[in-house]
Amino acid sequence: MDETGRHLRLLTETIAAVNSTLDLEEVLSLVASKVADALAADACFVYLYDEQAGELVLRATHGTRVEEMTGRPRMRPGEGITGSAAAAREPVMIPAQAHLDERFKAFPNLQEDEYESILAVPILARAKLEGALNVRTREAREFTEAEIELLVAIAAQVAQTIEHAKLYAAAQRRVEELEALSRISEAVSESLYLEESLEAIVEATVDALGATGAALVLEDGDVVWPDGRAGKHAVRVPLRWKGRQVGELVCDRDTPFGEEDRALLASIASHAAVALEHGRAVLRGVLAQEIHHRVKNNLQTVASLLRLQARTEGVDPRKALEDSVNRILAIAAVHEVLTEQREEDVELAELLDRLRAMLVQGLGAAKSVDAQLEPVSLPGNRATALALVFSELLQNALEHGGQSVRVELAKRDGEVVLAIADDGSALAGEPVSGTGLSIVRALVEEELGGRLSLESNGGLRAEVAFPA
Repeated sequence: MDETGRHLRLLTETIAAVNSTLDLEEVLSLVASKVADALAADACFVYLYDEQAGELVLRATHGTRVEEMTGRPRMRPGEGITGSAAAAREPVMIPAQAHLDERFKAFPNLQEDEYESILAVPILARAKLEGALNVRTREAREFTEAEIELLVAIAAQVAQTIEHAKLYAAAQRRVEELEALSRISEAVSESLYLEESLEAIVEATVDALGATGAALVLEDGDVVWPDGRAGKHAVRVPLRWKGRQVGELVCDRDTPFGEEDRALLASIASHAAVALEHGRAVLRGVLAQEIHHRVKNNLQTVASLLRLQARTEGVDPRKALEDSVNRILAIAAVHEVLTEQREEDVELAELLDRLRAMLVQGLGAAKSVDAQLEPVSLPGNRATALALVFSELLQNALEHGGQSVRVELAKRDGEVVLAIADDGSALAGEPVSGTGLSIVRALVEEELGGRLSLESNGGLRAEVAFPA
């Protein structure tokens, strides 16, 4: 077979191979290996032209290794021997000592000085620059006109394949972007929990952008950042809701972000803003419902206490009214703590300390109140019952006890124990028997499932114990 026939066969085989797939990375890898084989070269380097950056980027090699992702060789058209071929739109051939040519550009991770000859040609699709490729040999070699024409013909056919592969890659990327946005929309619509929605958005961002890490930074300073790391490049996209910035989407990766990447991030940020406001609206609705529920229960408790007070005979109306005010304030204190903490449980030490200060000030009692309160928490409804019990017992001690009062709160043998002791002498009689005591016993036994004990030994000690 003559040289022309052999070259035609090599051209046909090479083009058939690279047209066998639409995956861009696979196409470029096949180009590098098949071109090297066709021209019996020791190495082949394939560059793609990045229009946005205005650079030729090394994407595939044969006969040498290139660092993946980092340190990838780049050059502008006109730089280096291959860049010169791309800028001139024509082949450049140097038969020997190519690394000494004034146009030669060295890259630290490419040991190109081991090669003697180079043949570089542009990759053109209808005069549009798609890239460039070169073949190298370790021995000096004068490429023939026929070999140069063969490489130019291969490059022209490869240009069409690269265009098709790029279109395919863009279509695949668009599908992935739509899938990512679909997952985000699903997470936003299905989850009632704001944190879950935001975490799903961050995870989808990492997957869709091939990012090393991503985060949502909210206007209140909270940050949603699952496992990830910072990259060489970062993009910050604002989250806007009705013209107001409510946060920021931050994305990191080791490779630069293109316009398509930024457009996708803008879409994700839009979804994130919707998710944020949707979640906050749900939270506000749930919180409002919970507050209405608590207020209703509290008002029912107040009504029950007032009915009980109304049925009591022989009570000074002013005293009855003052006692009712203190009971309502005790319920309000529990509600205030629940609202401030935004938790289902109430820290009793803080609550009892507030009630102590309120009662001492309200009664104008010039007495010493010593409190030893261990950390104990209770659900809101049980805390309300205990607050009423505490208020009744402490008010009794302040009004009818001695000059000093001691309050103790502790956990003991699986029970919560509240004790209020004074150094007075009253045990029997009105202070610990009438309406107040009835309320205390009912709350302790029915609401707390516990027991009340009263002891007189140089003063009155009231102790309430119930399961923790």
